[in-house]
Amino acid sequence: MVAVLLLLCAPAPPASATAPTRDRPSACALPGTTGWTDEGHGTDHSVFQRSSGPVRVAMIFVDFPDAPATESPSEVAAGVTPGAGWMRRASYGKAWPDVTEHRRWVRMPHASTDYGFARGLSHETHEAYVKDAVTAADPHVDFSRYDMVYVVPTRNASAISFSPTYIHEPGTRGVVADGHRLRWAVTFGQDVRRWGPRIVGHETAHTFGLPDLYAFDAAGDAHRFAGGWDVMGLIGGAAPQYFAWHAWKLGWTEDRQVVCRATGGADTVRLTAVEHGGGTKMAVVRTGPTTAYVVESRRAAGTDARACATGALVYKVDSSVPTGKGPIRVMDARPATTPPTGCRPLDDAPYRPGESFTDPAAGVRVDVLRSGPDGDTVRVTKR
Repeated sequence: MVAVLLLLCAPAPPASATAPTRDRPSACALPGTTGWTDEGHGTDHSVFQRSSGPVRVAMIFVDFPDAPATESPSEVAAGVTPGAGWMRRASYGKAWPDVTEHRRWVRMPHASTDYGFARGLSHETHEAYVKDAVTAADPHVDFSRYDMVYVVPTRNASAISFSPTYIHEPGTRGVVADGHRLRWAVTFGQDVRRWGPRIVGHETAHTFGLPDLYAFDAAGDAHRFAGGWDVMGLIGGAAPQYFAWHAWKLGWTEDRQVVCRATGGADTVRLTAVEHGGGTKMAVVRTGPTTAYVVESRRAAGTDARACATGALVYKVDSSVPTGKGPIRVMDARPATTPPTGCRPLDDAPYRPGESFTDPAAGVRVDVLRSGPDGDTVRVTKR
């Protein structure tokens, strides 16, 4: 009996003999430092709109003196509006464009070639285009009912070539209609036919504060940083969901779904694929004031060409790197091998059971232990 009492009353083993306590998720959140769209938390909502619930969108249709429409508005809308449903699914039902289509063509006051659509389009020139479109549609649309505007051109306007996002610059008058300042807009171009409705998820997410993940420079593959793993990169990629990091930044993934390792130790984590709802969505290892490694599970569904997009994806986040410069960089598990047929470079980047990622300088190691139909079990270690 005495022995039993001694065992019951024995002190707990010292902390060093037990598994390290997991850090609070907030310890792995990175600060934004670029002053614009970046990977930091704490989004500036005086500039960017909130990423929860429905976003009320007026979709207006424009043609031009040199490019009159010959198709119906519903024909061109069919290539855009379904993107709202894609975004709702990709955000786990947390955010989506609630689109009202105003199905009539309104004539722009200038030729399509006068609006200067080219890479490097200035904010002022873009704002002038949005103003003209809103002014032309204003007799038929009550803009006070909407948070943002989608401007969709006729397919005959080849000069309106790509789809930039407009964000109002604080302190300026901007675009005002019906007594309401329209702070956000997407002006779609002919690239909708290339990218399809998922372009809605890309451009609308800019208004939430997400950066571009493709390279702005012309050196090499534009998608060498993140490939097709996030719709903010290659929109038509093998698995263009949103990264788990982006879902966390935007509030679509909750803190309880994040395992953080900001101090030394190791964690074994069962990750549910980001394409599925629920479960733990990522393990984060913080490595510096603006840097972290993230591990998430991916299970792209679809054609055989997408079979390579499966496994534990590891990527580095740096919130000090500006949009278009590689703020997220995917670590390629097989950099020296040729991707399977139909897969681009980085499509086959995920790590699989028995494989490991290491960064000795940062003291980070990721081991993939097991894999299942809906996720992966990994062990993350920080020295």
